[in-house]
Amino acid sequence: MTAAALIEVRTTCPYCGVGCGVIAQHDGVQITGVHGDPDHPANFGRLCSKGANLHLTTLPEVAQTSRLLAPAMRRARTVPMQTVASGDALDAVAERIAQTVAEHGPDSVGIYVSGQLLTEDYYAFNKLTKALIGTQNIDTNSRLCMSSAVAGYKATLGTDSVPCSYEDIDHARVLFISGSNTAFAHPVLYRRIEAARAANPDLKIIVVDPRRTDTAAEADLHLPILPGTDVMLYQGMLHIMLWEGWIDRAFIDAHTEGFEPLKAQVRNATPAEVARVCGIDQAVLLEATRLFATQGPTLSLYCQGLNQSADGTHKNAALINLHLATGQIGKPGAGPFSLTGQPNAMGGREVGGLANLLPAHRDLSNPAHRAEVAAFWGIDEVPTTRGKTAVEMFEAARTGQIKLLWIVCTNPAHSLPNQAAVHEALSSVPCVIVQDAFASPATLRYADILLPATPWAEKDGTVTNSERRISRQRAVLPPMGEARHDWLIAAQVAQRLAARWGRLHGGFDWADSESVWNEWRELTRGTDCDITGMSYAMLEAAPQQWPLREGETAGAARLFIDGRFNTPSGRARFVAQAYKPVADRIDAQYPLALTTGRLRDQWHGLSRTGLVPKLFAHAPEPRIEMNAADMGRRGLREGDLVAVESLRGRQVLMVAASDAVRSGQAFMAMHWGEEYLGGVGTHGVNSVTSDAIDPVSRQPELKHAAVRVTRLDLPWRLVAHVSCSLAELQPCLAKLRSLLQDADYWSLVPTTLGESAGITLRMANTIRPVQPVLDALGMVLDLAPDARLLRYADAQRGVERRLRVVQDLAGTGAGGSSTRTLSALWLSGPQDALDAEQWLRSFIDTRQDVSRLGAALLAGGAHAPVPVQARGAAVCSCLGVSEPTIRACLAEVAGTPHERLAALQARHRCGTQCGSCLPELKRLVLQVHPASAMGVASESVAGTLVK
Repeated sequence: MTAAALIEVRTTCPYCGVGCGVIAQHDGVQITGVHGDPDHPANFGRLCSKGANLHLTTLPEVAQTSRLLAPAMRRARTVPMQTVASGDALDAVAERIAQTVAEHGPDSVGIYVSGQLLTEDYYAFNKLTKALIGTQNIDTNSRLCMSSAVAGYKATLGTDSVPCSYEDIDHARVLFISGSNTAFAHPVLYRRIEAARAANPDLKIIVVDPRRTDTAAEADLHLPILPGTDVMLYQGMLHIMLWEGWIDRAFIDAHTEGFEPLKAQVRNATPAEVARVCGIDQAVLLEATRLFATQGPTLSLYCQGLNQSADGTHKNAALINLHLATGQIGKPGAGPFSLTGQPNAMGGREVGGLANLLPAHRDLSNPAHRAEVAAFWGIDEVPTTRGKTAVEMFEAARTGQIKLLWIVCTNPAHSLPNQAAVHEALSSVPCVIVQDAFASPATLRYADILLPATPWAEKDGTVTNSERRISRQRAVLPPMGEARHDWLIAAQVAQRLAARWGRLHGGFDWADSESVWNEWRELTRGTDCDITGMSYAMLEAAPQQWPLREGETAGAARLFIDGRFNTPSGRARFVAQAYKPVADRIDAQYPLALTTGRLRDQWHGLSRTGLVPKLFAHAPEPRIEMNAADMGRRGLREGDLVAVESLRGRQVLMVAASDAVRSGQAFMAMHWGEEYLGGVGTHGVNSVTSDAIDPVSRQPELKHAAVRVTRLDLPWRLVAHVSCSLAELQPCLAKLRSLLQDADYWSLVPTTLGESAGITLRMANTIRPVQPVLDALGMVLDLAPDARLLRYADAQRGVERRLRVVQDLAGTGAGGSSTRTLSALWLSGPQDALDAEQWLRSFIDTRQDVSRLGAALLAGGAHAPVPVQARGAAVCSCLGVSEPTIRACLAEVAGTPHERLAALQARHRCGTQCGSCLPELKRLVLQVHPASAMGVASESVAGTLVK
């Protein structure tokens, strides 16, 4: 099929809550490429590095080895899984649910779903759980990211109604970004911020974050508060607003209630006290308050830094208090804007797919609301007791209250905090059903029944983004293997249960996703999220924001413009709540405050982005980042292995110095689960995170844990870098994981070696592993000793080097002879046996001819026998432009920062594709001084976007 004959399908990105429109091109067999939809109002054609590489997750050679393609079951945990027919698997699910309910009651069943489901999927599971099984025990991994935002909106505005739109960024004069590294977590939205700043140079950006992230580094003002002190900060800002007269008394009197108790609450939040508790300067506090209150309109953007906390509800409410006190809501460019973490966390909130919610923002505690839902579903009543939320559900499974867990499109064996307790729960619950599109998540190994589901490219339905905008998710390819849509699996199980139990006959006989959505749409009638004026046909034409009632032609860009709120009085409510310190207290035993967050090019547990090796190039290995002074006090050097320990568990990983982290703090990326990072008794990053939960939102405090970090003496080391095909990658990773279970430390990460896919393996032990394990690793890595392998061994020191050299058919050497290049390496022994790793890896990356080097490659040591250019980490993952390349170019280019950035992009094109690397490029422009113009005056390059 020619390029002109490629079919284009408009759909939606499956990653963050920005909700970008995507145009996918396919040839009838595979997706050949993706680009941003220029007509979609969320992104106007832009995509981030993750979205721009979506097609690489669907390649046939990738899908065949990474997907869960057939149902499977086992009769006992001690026997292997057996592939079964789809009908038999669905029969078994219905049988196990019916048996569990009959023996232990409906509350012995727990269903744990995901913010990556479509709204139709969410609705089907919510109805199955609450209308048919008869329990509120359905919750979602969105509980881990957005439930405090929901509770904060409800406490202040009356309902879970985000009052803003992305277009408010264009109208704002102040952006107050709190607890969000927007440049990494929502890159396309950050491109919009850059564009707004370029259009309005007077736009001020304030960032509140313990770390100096890329977002904070580009801000006009950075408040590096101590972790968990957000409420104290906001109360201190309100104290100053009251003192200086920077409040909107008319708005407060006309449209709010509860202000007097809040005034009393903040009386003692003096600038001196706030500066002491939060660890910031009083002058910075005063300037941030002045800008927020007097330079408006002010738009607040916030995310997990506020939500993932045992006091997250009050952090959200305290920030909304500032908007109410200054009248900064319901106006263009103003309002509290919670950024959604997952693509359809908002849709899950709308349909009531959480343990404490009912559909369309109805309250479980309201008898009239319960009656409305029961009548609509044709049942006597909906369950009246709040169900188990995420952390509670797995604790109930661990203690025996829940007997059956059905886990859909999520990986709790990585994402929940306190992983030791989660793995104990999964091991002890009598029945685990796992429904997933991918075969790699750690949760799958606990399954008694596996159900294959469709992923992004095969799904059809709707999603709602952070600005309440509903978009169509359209299938690009037909379902692969025996995968089925998530809503269809729920419906087919429900049909079997309805027949068995003799109730709700026909209640799940949906013909397609549109019929599911039409039923859900009718249930919104008369509510604050009413979408009865929408249809699939309307959404085919363009995405729409809710509410959009029957008879209306367009949704609302912003809410509460008339000053009326969704409370009984019609007034917004101020919330007065005392500041509470973090749940994990810092002390002499655990002296460091650990925070977690996202990498720029990765997504959640890597089940999708982990299929694309080049997305690892920017941050190629798991590590904990610490302040250099803290490392020095502990005698730590870059690359040392350390034990990170909390009250709940430990994880071993490498340490790296970072000037983004204050002394007394540390940072780990959230993505590294036990599929990529391991060691005896560890389960990835969340081995150490806190499962303390907010008493209102029930969201855990994933963002903060008190830890200690100590150097580990693991004298035997192994590092291997090997090339492989995409078809070999996932099977190879699976085999390696099975061989590494007894290692004291290991990391296993896809990578790019030159232009090829590859794997980087690191392993460390107190003693050299037994020879059969090493032999097996060598076989899997294609580095078993043979005639084609260069090998050096020193049995006395325990040193071994293995190098695979291959003929490079693409190049020729001197005199026209063919060249030979390095394709894989293995170094093992004491720590110094790995000294040659960097230059040997550079030979692989650059495909430099090694035909004349021979034994010199095996000499070891830190210096290469001939010059070779280190590739370094990729700054621009789209085009593979590395930091050394960028630094070398900038050293040659003079001019203003704007001119130097333009020259860099003209030469290497970095930052001209998705733009995700632009903040880092700007930082390098200011760091790297040209040799010929050391005296050129510095100039801000914030907001520059060169296309």
